[in-house]
Amino acid sequence: MPTPPPAPAPLAPPALSAADLQAAADRLSPWLPPTPVLTSRSLDRIAGRRLFFKAEPLQRGGSFKIRGALNAVLRLDAAQAARGVLTHSSGNFAQALAIAAGLRGIHAWVVMPEDAPAVKVAAVREYGGEVVFCAPDQRQATADRLREQTGATFLPSYDHLDVIAGQATCGLELLAQVPDLDAVVVPVGGGGLISGVALACLHRAPAVRVWGAEPLGADDAARSKREGRRLPQPDPRTIADGLRTALGVHTWPVVRDHVQGIVTVGEAEIVAAMRLCWERLKLVVEPSGAVSLAACLAADFPAPERAGRVGVVLSGGNVDLGALPF
Repeated sequence: MPTPPPAPAPLAPPALSAADLQAAADRLSPWLPPTPVLTSRSLDRIAGRRLFFKAEPLQRGGSFKIRGALNAVLRLDAAQAARGVLTHSSGNFAQALAIAAGLRGIHAWVVMPEDAPAVKVAAVREYGGEVVFCAPDQRQATADRLREQTGATFLPSYDHLDVIAGQATCGLELLAQVPDLDAVVVPVGGGGLISGVALACLHRAPAVRVWGAEPLGADDAARSKREGRRLPQPDPRTIADGLRTALGVHTWPVVRDHVQGIVTVGEAEIVAAMRLCWERLKLVVEPSGAVSLAACLAADFPAPERAGRVGVVLSGGNVDLGALPF
């Protein structure tokens, strides 16, 4: 269900300025060419509106995560870079940080749970990252010990201003590629991507409305918007594994103040949208990335967007082919 924010409150000043976002775009442009925007007449007919798909599965590493990881890595000074970087992740940020570190020629440690999918562990190693295994509930503690031992800079996967500024370049590109959008729909997990896109719209095209798309089984953003305060994600249950995290300290104020609302969708809707991406766009999209299309196809998608031109961010395409839902 779409969840508009509660009664209006004074907006906090944006943590990142237009100049910060442009600096990130300039920093990344030599390394990451813009991803394309795809269209589909058949999906337009199904949705009853014009849809413009930002194809982040075609990004380096298969998702938008490289934008934030690389921006944060390039922002390190020489002394910090020499000590390397580390994170804990079993998903796309693990691969992204390994790639980013390799591009700068520094070491990356990635803490991963012992039950992480073998395909993701192999990908991190292939990109040059050093994997350190831990118990599933010991990721932060293991990363903290490793940071003490190595002096490496810890970079979280979403709740970091340099990471958010990097993710904002996805929004800047989309606005340049399709300058007359009415709205943009973005998947919501920890909020790094939607925060970046919302800030890009705020600074470049404030008339564009930003909507989040979230699984019903991991709906902390929707609940937080309803109550006007950041709520935890105690027991996420969704096929969209990249959206199981909760909003962070830096991402929540942006979602609270600059995102119109959150559209939640069920598991069957996510799977159906994922399949449509594969069949109609000929693009491999993971469940987390397909949530934005699922929201656009939902019967309760917000009325102001029904006849409009809507950007749809497909956030990634790293699918475990051994665990397909269809």
